Amino acid sequence: MLRPPRCLPVAAALGALLWAWAALAPADAQTAPAAPPAGAGEEARRDFIYRLTTTDRLRIVIFGEPDLSTLSRIDARGNVNLYLVGDVHVAGLTINEAQQVIETAYRDGRYLRNPQVTVSVEDYAPRTVTVDGQVKSPGPISLPTESTLTVYQAIIRAGGFTDIAKGSAVTVTRILPGGTKKVFTIDVDGLIKGRDRSRGTDDTLLLEPGDIIYVPERLI
Repeated sequence: MLRPPRCLPVAAALGALLWAWAALAPADAQTAPAAPPAGAGEEARRDFIYRLTTTDRLRIVIFGEPDLSTLSRIDARGNVNLYLVGDVHVAGLTINEAQQVIETAYRDGRYLRNPQVTVSVEDYAPRTVTVDGQVKSPGPISLPTESTLTVYQAIIRAGGFTDIAKGSAVTVTRILPGGTKKVFTIDVDGLIKGRDRSRGTDDTLLLEPGDIIYVPERLI
């Protein structure tokens, strides 16, 4: 009589253990993360997380509730206006976070017991930064909607440094949500030459809409 291989009980036990883990794991642990935007480079796609901003136009769909689905633009206060629940603040949130906030609004208002919301961006708000000072083509630079842009990349898009630029002291001025300003100083020359001499931030600072990049003149 042929005997079954001794490894079968071990394999069966391992399979049962994996099945039990999958059943008990939180839902988000079983769901693969959303794929990064297809149009971005690998490094930019890895780091990019789009956050909603004012004047983004959103399509908001509620499964099984076509009368509640809508197109809504984020207003100056960062809100979208939705049927039944009114204004819901979504500016600064990721798509997934906005979906959760809207689901909570309908659930807490007792309008829907188990709402399933899908949010997508129909039209992106204009996203620009300004590059000024000693670059060859100063002015506004459009930020890509589905990837990131660094200070060095923005300077390249502005034509690069002039002959009298002080590339070791490039500043980025950013307006924070509370209205206060924060200034970063970056040694772009050092980054180009492979030296890490940036001050006030690291060399991976990613630009945000409204940032002002200034390249000072080198004293001769």
